[in-house]
Amino acid sequence: MFETLSDRLTSVFTSLRGKGRLSEEDIDATAREIRLALLEADVALPVVRAFIARIKERAQGAEVSKALNPAQQVIKIVNDELVEILGGETRELRFAKNPPTVIMLAGLQGSGKTTLAGKLGRWLAAERNTPLLVAADLQRPNAVTQLQVVGERAEVPVFAPEPGNGVGDPVEVARASVEQAQHNNHNVVIIDTAGRLGVDSEMMQQAADIRDAVSPDEILFVVDAMIGQDAVNTAQAFLDGVGYDAVALTKLDGDARGGAALSIRHITGRPIMFASTGEKLDDFTLFHPDRMASRILDMGDVLTLIDKAQSTFEEDEVAKMASTLASDDDFTLDDFLQQMGMLRKMGPISNLLGMMPGMSQMKDQVNNVDEKDLDRITAIIRSMTPAERGNPKMINGSRRLRIANGSGTEVSDVNGLVTRFFEAQKMMRQMKNSGMPGMGGAPGAGGASRKKAKGQAKKAKKGKQRSGNPLKAKEQEAEREAERERRREEGGDEQSPQLPPGLGGGQQLPPGLGGGNMPDLSNFKLPKK
Repeated sequence: MFETLSDRLTSVFTSLRGKGRLSEEDIDATAREIRLALLEADVALPVVRAFIARIKERAQGAEVSKALNPAQQVIKIVNDELVEILGGETRELRFAKNPPTVIMLAGLQGSGKTTLAGKLGRWLAAERNTPLLVAADLQRPNAVTQLQVVGERAEVPVFAPEPGNGVGDPVEVARASVEQAQHNNHNVVIIDTAGRLGVDSEMMQQAADIRDAVSPDEILFVVDAMIGQDAVNTAQAFLDGVGYDAVALTKLDGDARGGAALSIRHITGRPIMFASTGEKLDDFTLFHPDRMASRILDMGDVLTLIDKAQSTFEEDEVAKMASTLASDDDFTLDDFLQQMGMLRKMGPISNLLGMMPGMSQMKDQVNNVDEKDLDRITAIIRSMTPAERGNPKMINGSRRLRIANGSGTEVSDVNGLVTRFFEAQKMMRQMKNSGMPGMGGAPGAGGASRKKAKGQAKKAKKGKQRSGNPLKAKEQEAEREAERERRREEGGDEQSPQLPPGLGGGQQLPPGLGGGNMPDLSNFKLPKK
């Protein structure tokens, strides 16, 4: 959504980073570039003027002139002002003291109210609420049916007493829905109202009548983030005609410039509460101004990434994977398949990569990530036997051909996967041995020390190697014979082989396996053939 704005701002700040001191001309030039970037992003002109004035005022003050790194200070100022213009703090949903909490959705037709109702219901259900969707849009063809389908997918019940398509009274439906919620113990009611292709008095009056009938605790204005500066005019018209408490932005995953998100809060004074970031019902979240500002400035959105992981992964899945990574066992293709499945639950890979800091510099690579490649990798791994997934070294030429035929891919695809996996396995092994936190090789955890002890044990087991020089070899043999003779004189037989401690150390092996008095085999001769 904010790709163009992010690119322009990133280039502006790149030119500042090499300067140890900023002059007034540098600040003016930076402000001019930021102004152009905001106008290109369809941000409303009054918002741009106020934003630039605030930045120049702060940038020319002591906090920049006395800073050790003036460029970083300017970036901080821009970030602070972006957060402020986007709302400052995250706006939480207000619940009624006496349930049910009534939430009314208003907006133009096509803004995504019906889909957002399903997403909001699913999000509330995940927060241990019992929402009820209400089909009060009785004007648009099949609007009631659409909400019923969305509600079924979201696993949220729908109250739809009227068929719609111009039949029924939406005000009575909304009033009856509150009674229905009280009777069936639903603590939240979400009312989907009708919209129009444009703002008109009939639509405004109907929305106002529903508002007066149910006295909603929250009125959300649903706006398509892709309509640009016109979103500000529509938002102001709804504020004057119906009134609302907060804004829900839809289609934030689109390729529009994103000016609406930066303009609505400043013009209307109403905060943005929710953001719809994709087509799936789970692509819905609270709007965090600080995180959005961070993404615009290419500083990533790691907190949202963490929230996604926490809401997606089960605790036992995370614990199992952590124990696998920390164990001494090698990373296997089964582990890789499990990790890839966990990652894909969080959404499209390109969206996840976009939340990482500095990803604008790798924009082309991120945009070229193909989800079908992950499907091919999954097919290749699933075409392997359990033994092959556990030990890929056994996958020879004939096995690779069988795997390729079974997965519908080429042998070169299998070769590439196996090669890349060996590289990843090697990297995981190095991480364990180099003391990565939480891994087996962490200081005190014994990763590196185990490797050292293993080498010493191997060296002790080998003992002195026989020299290639005949004279030196003869001397070494004489030394070993003298040592054996000394041991016999001191305590009889040579020391019997010992079991390692983990297998009963300290106990002698039985005579038939090398323990006790061993027979003298020096004169033993094999029979002639």
